[in-house]
Amino acid sequence: MVLTIDIGNTNITIGAFKDNELVFVSRLATDKKRMADQYACEIMNIFKLYSVEKSDFSGSILSSVVPEVTFPVGEAVRRLTGITSLIVGPGIKTGLNILIDDPSILGADFVTGGVAAMKKYPLPCFVVDLGTASKIYVIDENGSFLGCTIAAGINVSMNALSASASLLPSIGIKSAKSVIGKNTVDSILSGTLVGTAAMIDGMIERFSEEIGRKPASIVATGGFARSVIANCKTEIEYDKYLLLEGLKIIYDKNVKSK
Repeated sequence: MVLTIDIGNTNITIGAFKDNELVFVSRLATDKKRMADQYACEIMNIFKLYSVEKSDFSGSILSSVVPEVTFPVGEAVRRLTGITSLIVGPGIKTGLNILIDDPSILGADFVTGGVAAMKKYPLPCFVVDLGTASKIYVIDENGSFLGCTIAAGINVSMNALSASASLLPSIGIKSAKSVIGKNTVDSILSGTLVGTAAMIDGMIERFSEEIGRKPASIVATGGFARSVIANCKTEIEYDKYLLLEGLKIIYDKNVKSK
């Protein structure tokens, strides 16, 4: 099996592939203070939970947008399995042509999502990734990453609102009852959920104008994707494990080509 690990700002998503089948998915909280042995204990508990042996793994790949966590997680995997993980970054084969000012600074989450979108969906494809940040990016018909837009994510927006405005409470994520809120909670939900959905609809339209054509596909992933796209007017496909699948594709490109 191949271990795939996506280190995000809020969560670490761990998946295991047997051939091309995703066998299990689990999550840990991202913690910059946690040491390699602590991560190893948590990952070992995940293996036990899903009845997986350390010896079942033949390879590992990880992507990270939190540099402080990259080494301890990679080292945890090495201590458990004896495997040195591939790390998505410069020098790794992806097949993705990155057409931005400095390709070396593109986040690993964009790369893995773009690689998966390029293989799974008709191009050009717009990818909407809704997690700690709300991101939209374009993979054109030639498999090139054209660029992106980044905004504060749902939780970041809500936390900033409650922290900065004394009379506005901190609330959980749930569906907005209507666009025009009748109370504080519904008004915040409308402003964040429906507001983000409206931003996505508007940005998709503007992206289409800028590249001179409509996308052949639009796909959304990330922790808040399902809640947000339910409020979008644009037809958007939900793909929960897009980034893990992208990691597996990148792993195969680098290992099988040797």
